[in-house]
Formats: sequence, C-alpha cells, structure tokens
Amino acid sequence: MDRFRVPRTKELEFGGVLGAALLVAVMPATVFYLLLTCKSEPASLLNVPLPLPTFRSLWSPQDFVLVLAWIGLQAVLYMLPMGKVTEGIALRDKTRLQYRINGSHAMLVTALVLGAGLAAGLRLSYVYDHFLQLAFSASLLAFGLSVLLYLKALLAPETAMAPGGNSGNPIYDFFMGHELNPRIGAFDLKFFCELRPGLLGWAVINMAMLVKETELRGSPSLAMILVNAFQLLYVVDAFWHEEAILTTMDIVHDGFGFMLAFGDLTWVPFLYSLQTYFLVTHPQKLSLLVAAGIILLNGLGYSIFRGANSQKNTFRRNPADPKVAGLRTIPTATGRRLLVSGWWGFVRHPNYLGDLIMAFAWSLPCGLSHILPYFYVLYFTLLLVHREARDEHQCLRKYGLAWQEYCRRVPYRIFPYIY
Repeated sequence: MDRFRVPRTKELEFGGVLGAALLVAVMPATVFYLLLTCKSEPASLLNVPLPLPTFRSLWSPQDFVLVLAWIGLQAVLYMLPMGKVTEGIALRDKTRLQYRINGSHAMLVTALVLGAGLAAGLRLSYVYDHFLQLAFSASLLAFGLSVLLYLKALLAPETAMAPGGNSGNPIYDFFMGHELNPRIGAFDLKFFCELRPGLLGWAVINMAMLVKETELRGSPSLAMILVNAFQLLYVVDAFWHEEAILTTMDIVHDGFGFMLAFGDLTWVPFLYSLQTYFLVTHPQKLSLLVAAGIILLNGLGYSIFRGANSQKNTFRRNPADPKVAGLRTIPTATGRRLLVSGWWGFVRHPNYLGDLIMAFAWSLPCGLSHILPYFYVLYFTLLLVHREARDEHQCLRKYGLAWQEYCRRVPYRIFPYIY
C-alpha cells in the first residue's frame, strides 16, 4: 500500500502556514463586518459599524439549535434512498467511492416542508431578525466540525490524505483539510456539505429577506424579486447537475478542513445572500427597461455558464456523444483529450466567465450608490482568478506539453482579449 501513500505537500498555497492562520481569523471577521455594515444606515465599508456586537448578543441557544436542526434535516434527506448512486473518479489506489445523487429530491422535499411550515404560520422573517445570531451559530458549528475533521484525519490511513493538505503542519492542514474524503460509514461529509446545507440555506435566506421586505413595505420590490429569481435559478441548476461536482477541484484535490467547512456552512449562505439583505434596509427602484437589461445580462451569463459546463461534462462522460463528437481536441499522454473548440476554444475557463457575468447581474438590482452589494462579484473575481491559477498549475503538471499547446491555441484564460 506504500505506493498509494499521498506524498507530503511541498507547495503551500494561500501564503503558507501564516496565511492559513490569518484566514482562519479573517474569514469569520469578514462575514460579520459585512453583515453589520450592510444593516447600518450608511452601508459604507469605510465606516466601522459601531457598536460591535458582544458574544452575549451573538450567542443564542435557540438559533444554534435552529441551525443544527437545518443541517440535521438536510443530513436525513441526504441518507434517504432517493435518486441514484454513482461513482466518483478513481482514487490513488484505483478504487472509486460511491455517492448518492439526490440533491434535487432533497430540494423538493425541503420546499414542501417549508411550504407546510408557512401554511402553519411559520414566520420566515425571523431569519432576518436573527441573521447575525444565525451566522454566529453557523460559524461555531463550522469551527467545531473543522476540529473534528482534523482529529479524524489523524486516525485515517496515509492513503486517505488530501494532496493539498498533507504538509505535516497542523495549522496549514487544519485549514486546507487533511483528509481527502472523510466519511462516517457511507456518509460523505465533504460531498454533503458542498451543496446541501449552504446552497439550500442561501435560497431560504433570500426568501426570508423577500418576506421581511414585504412585511415592511407591503410588497416585494422588483429588485428583490430579480435577485431571488436569479440566485434561485443558480441553486436549482447546481442541484439538477449535482453529479458534475464529483469532478471539481473541491472534491478531487482539496481536503475537507476549515476552508471548505466554513465556506460551505457560513460564507456561502450568509454572504452570498448579501444583496437581498442589503435590499431590506436599502430599497431600490428599478424601471422595467433597466430590469429587462439586467435579465438579459443574467441570461447571457447563465447561457455561457451552463453551455460550457454541459459541454465539458458530456465530453467527459462520452466523447462520442453527437453533441460533442465534432469538437476539436488535443491528445494527452494520460490518454484523455483536451477540448479546443466550442466554449473551451473561446477561453480556457468559459464557465468562470459565465459565473462572473451572472454575479454582476445579481448585484445590479442593488443600484450603483453602494459598493457593498458588489462584494460578491469582487470576491468571486479574485476567487476564480486564484482558482484558475490553481487549475493551470494542476493541468500543466498532469498534461505537460499538451497543456502548453492548448494554452497556445486558446490564449485567454477567463476574459477574452483582456486576461
């Protein structure tokens, strides 16, 4: 089994050990700073939102139980024998893990449960009223889960370690994730957290903001409706194509540690909903003409995003599929072929381009007077540029000369004629 052992991680990312340690503190601080700023009247990133909350004001046993119950509900739905079981990519020892793909079923059941709760008098605007407390509870759970994941990894075999989180330094490995695919029986912790509690939570939070705005002003604004619709489409798309996540860097390369745990449980649901949270206290009026333009922009971004991802996933499953059989490719030493036409001949990461266009469209309904609602698109640009650099590094090591030829033929990484 020694030949399947994961070698020590030599190339440290995010500024190495010091960078990882800083990010463990900076990521939660960023969440609460932005949420506090968003609710303040000036909503300016240059004004510190005083007074700062205390532990007593943030800690709520009721909200902690509520977040725990939400995660528990999604865990139960994940374990139900709905949907299909599929295999992930081959691991170092040539085995393949099995995954239950039932996210769309879980989404439907969640919608029914939520609908029944609303019919029974559930006050969804409670989420807005206790937003900071809920975010704090989610943060505590993310920290606790990260500690348990690291301790579990210490007991796991060497062959189970993550390529990017096996440095031997506990701080760095805690942040990056020491074990690649931590499981409790057949329950895959990383795969579950990647979409279920956070992404569905994002959609529910957005709906709660719409309900709160309706309570305050009698009806939801067009801006609020657009942001809810755009982001709900994104969430539904993610669950409809859930199987595709098995080939992403998060699943294939990254371990499950603080970076992904905090990102999945806190960063995604509480910061990706920043636009709707902003609109509750800073309403915006949109003309029908402006709204139509924003809808067209989001449609363009989604078309590129979905078209590129579908093209890639279809090619990976069956290169002979008539939908992709006519596309030009480059052979590699691994036996796989690189697409060099279609969306993947336009730029190297067309899915990232579509993602960023959509992100911009989600922010535009919030107007142009504040930069805060544009945090998502600014952050996502930095994230995808960084991820693109990681992708490039991995692909160069994997495909060598074939990747160099691909880069020569497709010179632009994300933005055509710019980058």
